Order: sequence, then structure tokens, then C-alpha cells
Amino acid sequence: MKLIDLHCDTIDLCMEDKEHLGIGNNQFCVDIEKLKQADSLAQFFALYVNIKEHDDPDRYCLEMLDKFYEELNKNKEDIAFAGSLNMLENNLKQGRLSAFLSIEEGGVLNGKLHNLRNFYRLGVRMMTLIWNHPNELGYPNYKFEYKDKGLTDFGKQVVWEMNKLGMIIDVSHASDAVFYDAARLSDKPFIASHSNAREITYHARNLTDDMIKTLSEKGGVTGINFEAMFLGQSSEAKISDMIKHIKHIYNIGGIEVLAIGTDFDGTTTKSEIKNIGEMEKLHHALERNGFSQDYIERIFYKNALRVIKDVLK
Repeated sequence: MKLIDLHCDTIDLCMEDKEHLGIGNNQFCVDIEKLKQADSLAQFFALYVNIKEHDDPDRYCLEMLDKFYEELNKNKEDIAFAGSLNMLENNLKQGRLSAFLSIEEGGVLNGKLHNLRNFYRLGVRMMTLIWNHPNELGYPNYKFEYKDKGLTDFGKQVVWEMNKLGMIIDVSHASDAVFYDAARLSDKPFIASHSNAREITYHARNLTDDMIKTLSEKGGVTGINFEAMFLGQSSEAKISDMIKHIKHIYNIGGIEVLAIGTDFDGTTTKSEIKNIGEMEKLHHALERNGFSQDYIERIFYKNALRVIKDVLK
């Protein structure tokens, strides 16, 4: 079963020891060997930046971006950059995995649209508008503190510019109001790269039923997140809880709105699916719960592939 994972934080972990840690083979949840085991088509690698921990968030983001390309160069026989559907298809013909580049924190733009355009020129094709702190674009939703605060004027400009450039807008971590602002302003499908259903697990990071419907109507997807606190009450990420969220999201928004966004190497808890190479466990669980192969393919990669086709140029 092919796979596209919309979110992992592996590059962040590799930054802890740039000389010795990489994506070829590591002790983390995502590396090339594990991606091969999962029969992956593509992995979205996030450049995660905590703007409260770095005096120059944009500079640190560029350091991570350099690490990403250094890793692709070291492993060029197995994996290559992709910035569009055509590039993904060409990589597949050459027997290589595709690596898409995303930013997890719009604060790295420092309030300047030219920074967004430059990151696009450097290969970034998706951006999470906000992480867990307010930034120049708008407000987060980690603890509902900013639930009703939406996009700033600059944030609205960023949404329009991302549409123009052909970048995927990601509203995971965003406040409810930012979600609806993005839905109203974007004329392209947008996504929640790693978010679950709030009706199943009441957490601000998850989507309400109305959000799921809105996302579906816009042609977007939500990637099922493997962080335990967003799945249920267990301290371990249970496959049974993943199935509960998938079933609920399917019932509310239909099969087209479902995708995978593991948040691997960014999660803080243990998981029954220990790494990307064990994704067949979820595949088998979906089969046991009555999902057809066609539906599983849509969840695992076809819906994400559709968004790539519809948004990226």
C-alpha cells in the first residue's frame, strides 16, 4: 500500500547533531529505510521552529532547510526533492522516494511577504500558518485561549499569496477563527496536516464537525495525528483510537477528507505504530473495520495526491 505522510518532524531531531544524524538510517520514527518498508510515495518534512526559543527564527529555519538538502544529496539514489505532482511522478519512475518541504510556523516570515516568496523559491511547498504562539499571521489554538481570534491583515495577505504561488495552506495548530478565515479567503483546497476529531477527543488541536465539513467542501484533507493526547485517554497512541477518529471523520466529511499526518518525531508519547515502517498495522486495522481497499488507498495516499495536484504548480 502506497503512502503519503503529510507531517513529520525528523529534520528537527537531526538538528541535535547535524554531523551524525540524518534521514538515511536513524533511531527515529522516519528514515529512508523505514519509508521503504512503508512503500511510501512521499514524505512531507517539516521545518519546525519554536519562535520563543530562537532570536532569529528565520535564520534557524534556513539552517534546517540547508540540512534537508544536505540529507537529500547524501541519499540521492533513494530520495529526491519534489515540488509538484510531476516531480513526484518523475521520482517514482526513477525508483526514488519524494521529499516535500514544509514550514511549521509562519512566524519565520517576520511579517514580510518577500520571505514567503523566497522560501517558495527555496522549495517550500506547504506552511503551517501558526504553531503554539501568536505570530504576525494570527493566533494558535493549543488551549482555546485564542479560539475566537483570527488572521491579521498580514495573515490574510499570506493566504492570498500562498494561493498565488501554489503553496498548501496548513491550519493545524491554528485557532478556530483562523481556520474559518482561511476557509473563507482561500480559493484553493487547504489542509490540517496533523489534526484529529474534537468530537472524539476534546482538544483544541482537533477539528470540530463543522470544520471537518468545511474542509471537505473546500476539497482539503486532515491528516490523522498519532499523538496520544489528540487520540484518546491512553498515554499510548492506540490504533483503536485512530480507527475511532477515522470512522467519525468519514461519517462527517466523507472518505475524501481523510489523509495521514503522523506527526512522527514530533510526538511525545509511545505509539502502537512505532515508526513509519509499521503502517501496515493501520492498514490491517482498517480492513478489519470494514474499509475497502479503495477507501484505504484514498486515506493512505490518494487524497493527499489530489491536494498536491490541485494546489502545487
